[in-house]
Amino acid sequence: MKYIDYLKLALISLKRNLSRSVLTMLGIIIGVSSVVLLVSIGTGLQNYITKQFEDLGANIIIVMPGKLLSEDGGFAGAHGAPNFAGSKLTLDLARGLQRLGPPIEKTAGVIETAGLITYRGKTIFTTSIGVSENYSEVRNTKSQLGRFISTQDVSGSKKVVVIGPSVVEKLYKNNEPLGSTLRIGTSNYKVIGITEKKGAGMGVDIDNSIYIPVTSAQKLYNMRALQTITIKADSKENVKKAIQVTKDYLGKRLKDDEFSVVDQGELVKTIESILKTLTVALGGIAAISLLVGGIGIMNIMLVSVTERTKEIGLRKAVGAKPKDILYQFLIEAVVLSVAGGIIGILLGIAGSLALSKFLSSVVTPWSVILSFGFSAAVGIIFGVAPAIKASRLNPIDALRYE
Repeated sequence: MKYIDYLKLALISLKRNLSRSVLTMLGIIIGVSSVVLLVSIGTGLQNYITKQFEDLGANIIIVMPGKLLSEDGGFAGAHGAPNFAGSKLTLDLARGLQRLGPPIEKTAGVIETAGLITYRGKTIFTTSIGVSENYSEVRNTKSQLGRFISTQDVSGSKKVVVIGPSVVEKLYKNNEPLGSTLRIGTSNYKVIGITEKKGAGMGVDIDNSIYIPVTSAQKLYNMRALQTITIKADSKENVKKAIQVTKDYLGKRLKDDEFSVVDQGELVKTIESILKTLTVALGGIAAISLLVGGIGIMNIMLVSVTERTKEIGLRKAVGAKPKDILYQFLIEAVVLSVAGGIIGILLGIAGSLALSKFLSSVVTPWSVILSFGFSAAVGIIFGVAPAIKASRLNPIDALRYE
């Protein structure tokens, strides 16, 4: 027999028991679609976070309170969380760093909290960011209308606010934002600008943020210190030099365990490494259902061998060789797993496209190839035992089987 004949026989047999064939494929379909979908979510999250950091520039350095780094320069883990409550970072330190000049170009002090803002009786939840005058240049956050926080706003602790596009959509509708008054906490703030749209992803809406002078934030939230100091080096090549200058300057004014200087590039690499591990883990968890689907295929094929014992005996009696029976049942198992794999891939891609409207998800070629290859392997591996059992049946005993 030719392989095309084996395939035809397999398709005829599977079509004869269509409902059982579909239910058998279900485990493979769920497994493959889960792998594709979960890997696409993990990859999308990784790409989104990396892009957000890249948008800030490759020459950004962040000073955080506490000891985040170990002796070898890596992250200190659970004991290296930023100590925002005990922060010793100040606006004077931020400005002192900027006065050092090259390789440091600009610095910005930051205090970030989450809270409620109100406009004409309507209240929404936003991220409130207290910033110093250079934040716009350091973080590449520009105003599309009005202006950003100025030196005079910071020095005078003025009650002015710059709002994101999402805040405008939620609060203002047809009203004019510029010049209006927002209530933040117990104080009123005048809207002086609207930032450019940056978009959202993975449930995080960057445009749902407001910016006020860092000195106003200190008074509003009763905070004396800064949460972070963000530094912009004059070039990507001078980042390492700027880190050393920052460490030398802060080391003379703070204790070693009171600050950490983090290179954004290294931070991105660390986050990418964590997310890659997470993505692989998600794919691995989903792949378990493929094993369950493979066991289902083996179980159904063994039942099929028992049900078709007489058919096998008859085929052997008219000249079919053991290898013919082996190939027939093996190809049936492979067809089930491959068909389930194709359907699963299509469902996974469709699910990823649907999720992309709400989350950042990216279907990767390797996840599709791996899922399909694994599903085909499942058919071969779990189809071998039933196929061998069928090929070894004695034709006399098979014909007498009731």
